[in-house]
Amino acid sequence: MEENKLSSISKADTLEKMGEFWDTHDFTDFDTDAPDVEFKISCAIPIELDLLSSVEKQARQRGIKVETLVNLWLQQKIAEQTKPSLVD
Repeated sequence: MEENKLSSISKADTLEKMGEFWDTHDFTDFDTDAPDVEFKISCAIPIELDLLSSVEKQARQRGIKVETLVNLWLQQKIAEQTKPSLVD
């Protein structure tokens, strides 16, 4: 931290003091001017390269994104798995 500079919220003059402050405080207590933001959470799942190539080919043939096709297939599979069984 530059000399004679204070953190705007914690008023700490060192990184160590700033860390100690945030160890015991929550940003939401000071959230007065911060704008609300929307964000999308995504994740990555490893997939075999040959399988990915096949999925990419299928997506191209359908004119859709790979992500769209994978989500569609997963939704269909889950729907199949959650259907009540007709045989008791």
